[in-house]
Order: sequence, then C-alpha cells, then structure tokens
Amino acid sequence: MANDFNKEERVAFEELLEGFNDAEVMSRNVSKYSTDQTMMERANDTIWRPQPYILNSYDGQDQTSNFNDKTQLAVPASISIEKSVPWIMSATELRDALQEGRLGDSAKQRLASDINIAVLNMASNTGTLVVPIAAAATGFDDVALVEAIMNEQGVPDWDRVLVLSTRDYTGMASNLADREYMNDKVKKAYERAHVGIVASFDTWKLDYSRRIAAAGGGVRTIDTTDDAINFYLPKAVSTSPTTSERLNVDNRFQTVTVSATTGVVAGDAFTIANVFAVHHITKESTGQLKTFRVISVDSGTTMTISPPIVDPSSDVDGEAAVQYQNVTRDGGAGSATAAITWLNIDPTAINPFWQKDAIEILPGRYAVPEDSGAAVMRGTTDSGIEVCMTKQFDINTYKTKFRLDTRFGVVNKAPEMSGILLFNQVP
Repeated sequence: MANDFNKEERVAFEELLEGFNDAEVMSRNVSKYSTDQTMMERANDTIWRPQPYILNSYDGQDQTSNFNDKTQLAVPASISIEKSVPWIMSATELRDALQEGRLGDSAKQRLASDINIAVLNMASNTGTLVVPIAAAATGFDDVALVEAIMNEQGVPDWDRVLVLSTRDYTGMASNLADREYMNDKVKKAYERAHVGIVASFDTWKLDYSRRIAAAGGGVRTIDTTDDAINFYLPKAVSTSPTTSERLNVDNRFQTVTVSATTGVVAGDAFTIANVFAVHHITKESTGQLKTFRVISVDSGTTMTISPPIVDPSSDVDGEAAVQYQNVTRDGGAGSATAAITWLNIDPTAINPFWQKDAIEILPGRYAVPEDSGAAVMRGTTDSGIEVCMTKQFDINTYKTKFRLDTRFGVVNKAPEMSGILLFNQVP
C-alpha cells in the first residue's frame, strides 16, 4: 500500500496510545455507551438515552385505582465533538525520529486534554446540585456536605467522583497532612498532596478548571403559587397541534418567568424561597432548599433552568408529576413573589462532582478510506474512544502530513445526580 507506516511508526503509535490511556483521567470516571455508527449517521449522530425510572408504591391489597400509565424520560445524546491535531514534517526533519515522537506525544496530550475538558465542561455547566461554602477548602467536612446533598436526594452511593481545582485540592491535602499521627494516608498527603477517597468520593486534582463569576442578577422573584404554568409536568413525547407529529421531549429543562433577567447569565446557581428538595424515591422533604442552574437567558423576563420544578401538590396533575416530583413547598401554596437567592456570590473555581452513571461518553469514529493514498492507523483507548492516525506524503514538496483525530460526544443524562462545589462564597 502507498505511504504505509513503517515498523518504527507503528511501535510509536502503540506507545502513543498507551500514553493516551494514561491521560484520559476524567473519561474513565464516566459511563460509556457504544453506538452503531451506521445508525448514528442516519440519525444525524443523535440518539435518545433513557433516564432512570422513578416508580410509586401504594398501601393495601386492593390496587384497582393505582394501575396508571408510567412515563419514561429520555435525553438526546449527540456525537458532536471532533478534535484533530495536524502537523507537517519535511524530508530533512524526518531524519530526527526523536522530534517526530515529541510531536506525537504533544498531539496525544492535546487530544486527551480535549476529552477531559469536554467531560468537565459538561459536569460544570449542567450539574444542578450546588454546594456553596463560605470558607476556603479545608477537608472532610467540605466533601461531607457534597455527600449529604446527594444522599438526601437519593443519588446512588457508589462510583461518586469529585474533581477539585489544584488550590482547593491542595487545601484539603494540607488539612489531612496536618494530622498528628503519620499513617500511610497522611504520609501521602504530606509528601504528594494526595487526598484519595473522601466521604465516599474518589477525588481528583485538576491543573485546569472552569471558573464561575459572581452572580449579577440582583434581587429577583419568581411565582411559585399553585398555577400550573409555574410548574413542570414531565412527558415522554409531545404531539404537534398542527401536524400531529410525536416528538421526544427533553425533560431536563424548564422555561420560567422571573421579575427580570438583567445581569443573569448561563451557569448562575440559585435557590427559591420555600421550594425544598425532596428525596426522589420517598418524596420526603430534605429540609434543604432545592438548587437550580440557569441554562440560558431567553428574554428580559424568561430564562431556561435545570432541573424543572416538579410538584404534584400544585395545579399540575398527572402520574408523571407524582413519579418525578423533585420539590415540595412543605404544605404552603407558594408566593407570587418568591425570592430568588443566588449561590455564586463571589467568583471562584468550579469543582464538579457526579455519580458515574449521570455523565456518559459516546465514542464515534471516522470511516477514512485506506486505499486513497494515505496511510491509516486506528486504536481504541481504555474509555472506548477511537484515535485515528493518518499520514500522507507530498512528492511535490517532499513534506509529509500527519494528523491525529478523535470524535465523540458527552451528555449529562441526570443533572440532579451531578453538581458543583464552590468555595469562598462569603455572603
């Protein structure tokens, strides 16, 4: 075959893939869903992934009136991220195999970083469980608050991940290293700034992290009275009134009307007066205000938030509202001017956390023809993402083009099973 890879390059690609596996820290901490690539091409690279069912139980033997329809919720997941690292080398530069290897290593690091960033962005931008802490990171007590908000709302207690910015992670390690006794965990904290597993979370340190700005929305209110327009009724599909088409519905979001959206931006976090979170299974109030995130600002008085506000005690009627209830007003009828309290009071680093099944990677691939004059090599990383390496020689210029490519998607299937930890939020 023309322009085939020689043995040295094949070995180098295998070693590069091993390094790629090592660098994919974040993608190994989320779930993976493999798709049929032919089907994905025909479906515009989008597939609907199911969310967990939440069912109700009833007392007694006679269940005649309780045989109700159940609603299955799903979210759209797309293979939409395409990352490529191209470079070129002349015939004289190729004499230095070490230089070629360095370029390959750099390409590997860049793509691995892109995958990690995609996962972190998804968790940071769409996680709805928000834990603001007034002080700097100190240690166990901080992570225990994250554990509490997940436990109280019924999030599974296995495969939990917390990713911390370097300064916040080091602050926790400092607290651990300051112990008087020197066991192995404390020794690692002192020697390597290592934290490890804390309060059921596997913790990881970031050398880069997203930041959240201070909320600029000021005093804002929202209507939480019983009017059904203020609340959300989950549904699996919607039917167009004009064409009768049935389309899937993404139930992660709700458009709400507030007193004003001036100064509000996507990513802002907030609570609503007297709107408390419930345990998603028992529907008992946690006694803690439900946290929400702004997904987009749509007009001067409307914005899209996540999660939607689901409370069957309002005028919203339907089995789906009972199934997927996520808030309670503790017996109150709500207020036409319920106060919104912003949680991102001061700018700070975002420390995302999630349960592994909440966030999912969808590996994709390119169908690159191998008989078109370019040499093609493929490999699959531990997280299931395919890396495609191609090489092509130009006889006119005596230069060889290389490129390393990967294609994938990331989706947050359950925003209420993921969130962000914010330090230094001084009221």
